[in-house]
Amino acid sequence: MRRLAVVLSLLLSTSAFAQTHFSDDVKRFISVDAPTFALTHVRVIDGTGAAALTDQTIVVANGRIQKVGPAASVAIPAGATVMDKTGYTVIPGLVGLHNHLFYILSRARSESGGLVAPGFFINEIPFTAPRLYLAAGVTTMRTAGSLEPFTDVNVKDDIEMGAMAGPKLDLTAPYLEGHPGGATFPQMHELSGTEDARQFVDFWADRGFTSFKAYMHIKAADLKAAIDEAHKRGFKLTGHLCSVGYKQAAELGIDDLEHGFVVDSDFAKSKQPDVCPSQKDIFDGLMSTDPMGPEAQALFQTLIAHHVAVTSTLPVFESGFGLNPLQERVLNAMSTESKVNYLEARGRIPAASITANEARLRKIEQMEVAFVRAGGLLLAGPDPTGNGGTLPGFGDQREVELLVQSGFSPVEAIHIATANGAQYLGVLDKTGTVSAGKAADLVLIHGDPAARIDDIEKVETVFKDGIGYDSAKLIDSVRGLVGIR
Repeated sequence: MRRLAVVLSLLLSTSAFAQTHFSDDVKRFISVDAPTFALTHVRVIDGTGAAALTDQTIVVANGRIQKVGPAASVAIPAGATVMDKTGYTVIPGLVGLHNHLFYILSRARSESGGLVAPGFFINEIPFTAPRLYLAAGVTTMRTAGSLEPFTDVNVKDDIEMGAMAGPKLDLTAPYLEGHPGGATFPQMHELSGTEDARQFVDFWADRGFTSFKAYMHIKAADLKAAIDEAHKRGFKLTGHLCSVGYKQAAELGIDDLEHGFVVDSDFAKSKQPDVCPSQKDIFDGLMSTDPMGPEAQALFQTLIAHHVAVTSTLPVFESGFGLNPLQERVLNAMSTESKVNYLEARGRIPAASITANEARLRKIEQMEVAFVRAGGLLLAGPDPTGNGGTLPGFGDQREVELLVQSGFSPVEAIHIATANGAQYLGVLDKTGTVSAGKAADLVLIHGDPAARIDDIEKVETVFKDGIGYDSAKLIDSVRGLVGIR
C-alpha cells in the first residue's frame, strides 16, 4: 500500500512524470535531463586502471554511454545537448562496498550536557545519507549491515521509484552475530545455532535483502551455515570478523572480509577457536606482521585461492585514530549534537597515542597494498561509523585519497573504488567503468584527480543512468542535519 500511495502521488503531482518519473523533490537536484547529450573535451579516467586520456568526448543516450573517444573524431548525434567541459575530468560512479544508512554517536549525553555511560547510540539517517552518497559520486553501494532493515527497504523502493535521490542499493540484511554481540549493539539478534543462522538468511532474503554480513562474535559453525544458505539463494556474504579468523572464514566459503586486515584475529597470539581476542592482542599481532613476510603472504594466497575479496575502510580508522583533517564541509553537514559528540570523542584521543596511531594506520595501508600486489581483489568503502567523524559520501572520497596515500596511483585507487566494486557485485557489465554500452554512471569533476587526488572532492555533477544531479545542491540540502535525519 505504501508503494502504491507513493506511485499515485507521483502520477498526480506533475504531467512530466511520464518523461522523467521523478518527484518534485528529486527534480530540484537534477541539472541534466536530456535524452541525448555529449560531454566534450574532458579528461577520462575510465576505471580500468589505464592512464587518463585527455580531450575526450562522451556521448550518452537514453541513460547509457554510446561513445567514448577523442573529441576530434567522435561524432555527436544531431539534436544532442553539447556541454564543453574543458578542464574537467570524468570518472565512473563510485561503487561503495561498506556504506551504511545509519550514524553512530560515540557517547550519549545527559540532559545537563554531561557524558553518560560510554557506548554506541545509533540514528538511522535515511534522508541525509542517500543525498550525501550521491553528491560525492557514489552511484552504486552495498549497505554493509542494517540496524533498521525496513527503513532500508523503503529507502531503496523510494530511490527506484524516483521519489528520493540516492544511489543504486545492494541491501545488506541485519547482522549475523553471536553472543555477546547484543551487549554492544542491542539492535542485533544473537544467533542460537546453525538452524537459526539458516532461517535468518532465508527470512531476510525473502524480504528483499541481497547480501549478508557476519559480525564479530559469530561461531564458525553458524558462519558456515549462513554462508551456505546465502549461496543457495545466489547471494554473497561478507564479514567483520573476530571470533573467526580470515583463513578459517575463507575455507568456510566467505566472499568478502571487511576493514582490510586490521580486525583479522589470525595474527593474535591469544586466539582461541570461536573466541574474539582483545583489541590489544589483535593490534599487537597486526603490528608484528610483515606484509611481505611468509605469514602474511600465505594468508593472502589463501584468500586469493578461495576468491575472497577484502574491503578497505581506511577513513573510519583515520578518524578513530584522530589523524583525519577537520574539514569544514564535514562539520557543516553535521547536526549540532553530532558535531559536539564527534569533537568530544576526538578530543578524548590522547595526544601521546598519535605516533602509535600513525604507525597503525601505515601498517593497515601496507597490508592492503601487499594484498593487491599479491593478486588480491581490494574493494573500497568508508564505513561511516566509528567516532562519528566519517560521513557518507565525503568518506568515500577520503577513502580514495587514503588509497593513494597508501601507495596506489590515483588511477589504481579509482579502479579499486569503481570497477573492483562492480566486479564483486556482479554488475561490471552494467557499470564500474566509462565504457560504451554501460549505464551512464559518471562523476564530473572540476580538476585533475590523476595529478591531484584531492580534486576528487571537486564534484560538480553526478550522473546516474544518464540523469545529472547537482552535487552542491544535494550537499546544501542536508546542511546541519546529518546524525538526526
